[in-house]
Amino acid sequence: MLGKLAYRNTKRNIKDYTILTLKGMGMGAADVVPGVSGGTIAFIVGIYEELINSIKSVDLKTLKLLFTFKLKSFWNNINGNFLLSVILGILISVFSLAKLITFLLDDYPVLVWAFFFGLVIASTYFVSKRIQVWDWKRWFSFIIGVGIAYYITIATPSQTPENLSFIFLCGAIAICAMILPGISGSFILLLLGKYEFIMNAVKSLDITIIIVFACGAAIGLVLFSNVLSYLLRKFHDITIATLTGFMLGSLNKVWPWKKTLETFVDSHGAIKPLVEQNILPNVYVWQAIILMIAGFLLVYIIERMSGSTNS
Repeated sequence: MLGKLAYRNTKRNIKDYTILTLKGMGMGAADVVPGVSGGTIAFIVGIYEELINSIKSVDLKTLKLLFTFKLKSFWNNINGNFLLSVILGILISVFSLAKLITFLLDDYPVLVWAFFFGLVIASTYFVSKRIQVWDWKRWFSFIIGVGIAYYITIATPSQTPENLSFIFLCGAIAICAMILPGISGSFILLLLGKYEFIMNAVKSLDITIIIVFACGAAIGLVLFSNVLSYLLRKFHDITIATLTGFMLGSLNKVWPWKKTLETFVDSHGAIKPLVEQNILPNVYVWQAIILMIAGFLLVYIIERMSGSTNS
């Protein structure tokens, strides 16, 4: 596995940064879909570990470089070109594809979920191949990951307080979920009972709530990336096995055929599913199967093209 220094010294050209932007667009598109994590896409396209290490590098030492106007050193230390390319792709995707994906999810949910189902299955398979030897420790970690992710998908949303300290905590937890493959930050907010609250705050430009939530997200992201970076460095295969388990466990959430048991009203007044139950295939069966295969093949092609590893 490349270390943080190796990432900094990676030489890239315009074509490489364009590809990174496209990978960021894939992450952004996934984050729009509740239940699908941008971290899963980062895993698929082979930038997950570099992303974690780059975020981790934003620490007091690098911030000191920024505040003393040593901008070039600061930029190099945080792997700035890489982060800028990925973040740019995420933003482009969110602002350009969000409406399309939301439309498809509202009008053709079975087909959208089918595509992501195939994508996650393929991701689980190809990522698991990065572990050459599966001993009992790796299998145990994998099973733990499956169990945690599955439990999250069936958990019931709770009533929670609206004080600023809890909003800060929600920001930290949600952003951590977003960088974990298989776990959606928006879905975690639903479980915490704060999805609608945060969306309403954004819609009404409630600056206090937005700043507190953003501060929680920023601190949570830096702290959690440090933890993940350490685990990937010291316990690489066990960590990968656990993250692979997260992806497999999340399949319960992206199963295409569902029955809605409870709903909620989003910030735009639209009724959205809150608690769902998986059912046997009943509509768009063949179309869904084709899209599952398409999702699987997309990951296969990406894996072959990138040669693929985070290492």
